[in-house]
Amino acid sequence: MRHFTWQIVVALALVLTACNGREVKMESAEIYVPVPPDTTEAELPFEPRPLTGADITLVKDFLYDQYTLEDVYPYRDTVRSFKWDIVRQCLAFIENIQRDSPRWAVIQNYKNANGEAPLVARYVRNEFNRVADTLGIERYQSVPLYLSADTVTPVRYGRDGSLAFLLDERGGFYLLQPVTLESEWLVPRRYVEELSDTTTFYHVVFVDRRDQNIASLERKSEGEWLIRSMNPATTGKHSPPYGHDTPLGMFVIQQKKPKMIFLKDGSKATGGYAPYASRFTNGAYIHGVPVNVPRTEMIEYSWSLGTTPRSHMCVRNATSHAKFIYDWAPVLNSLVVVIE
Repeated sequence: MRHFTWQIVVALALVLTACNGREVKMESAEIYVPVPPDTTEAELPFEPRPLTGADITLVKDFLYDQYTLEDVYPYRDTVRSFKWDIVRQCLAFIENIQRDSPRWAVIQNYKNANGEAPLVARYVRNEFNRVADTLGIERYQSVPLYLSADTVTPVRYGRDGSLAFLLDERGGFYLLQPVTLESEWLVPRRYVEELSDTTTFYHVVFVDRRDQNIASLERKSEGEWLIRSMNPATTGKHSPPYGHDTPLGMFVIQQKKPKMIFLKDGSKATGGYAPYASRFTNGAYIHGVPVNVPRTEMIEYSWSLGTTPRSHMCVRNATSHAKFIYDWAPVLNSLVVVIE
């Protein structure tokens, strides 16, 4: 498996950082790409080739059909879209990394629950007056990544919720390779949760920061994925000192809360709650429309969904769609991919 991982990781990195809002025009309900006839691995004189985006077939088979957006739709004086070409590339990557039944792990440090990460060798203070590595990943809620030659001072930070290959165990450390990074790193054991041998990632949620939409997809068979929902969403806004962008990357859904309580900015007072919250990295949840105190009843929809970033880091949805994701996507067996 790992002999092709590097090339695919690079492709995914390009997907996550350089799509530049390309439009994809589609008219039919079924998005069809021919798939070669089935061939068993035993019949091949060589190892099966990695899948590419062209091998992925997407079929609309909604389990949630409220507020559904078109593939390409108008927004103000422009158009927005679901970037199905990017989705195909990511799904091919996700299928490829699971072929050889690797040992999976997720790195975790929500609210520094596993201890504040040590200072990296080179760090900066960002606009939030927080310590971050030179790539912009904050120390708070992150995991230290060490080189094999130096387990005293970490080189960089890894984001909470990142999926990784678990390669080896070395004393108090695990040797890991995060799936979206080329390099291998040592991570103290307390920051690592090893996943079950039966873990499969057949539920994937795609969040588009640029076009403010969300899609859920479910694997049916090799190379065939079903589109379960296509909806407007609202992502995080970079607005110090409280608002963060929803980070780009690939994350594991780690936790669910029927009501995620939040505080008023700059205060310890309760500000309200977000319904049907599924956490994927740091304090970022996919959740329904926030309910501010003193109100208590849930709100189904907001005019702001699908417009511009405005949350603190989370991905807001219609409350019924957030409940769909909450019920549909199993914890530690589902991925959230944030693109733009």
